[in-house]
Amino acid sequence: MTVDGRDDTQINLLITREQAQLVADAASALGQTVEEFTISVVEREATQVLHDAQTTRLSNRDRDAFLDALDSIVAKPNQALKTAVRRYKKLGG
Repeated sequence: MTVDGRDDTQINLLITREQAQLVADAASALGQTVEEFTISVVEREATQVLHDAQTTRLSNRDRDAFLDALDSIVAKPNQALKTAVRRYKKLGG
């Protein structure tokens, strides 16, 4: 359904009376309608869930092992990098 240029979708939920009252009370406490409250909470929680799913969490031990592994790598510039540096310096860099 398109309303005011928006493509809206409806989600129907079956919840208990207690859950409905809790949501209504929380919405009222914030001066929002149940719909406004529900949308804001669901959107905020969904965003957090997706963020958490995309974030790698390491223990201190794992973080230290990862950083130690990075520090132990002996990095030497390859020919392409050396050529790029010479070109950069030649251009006045």
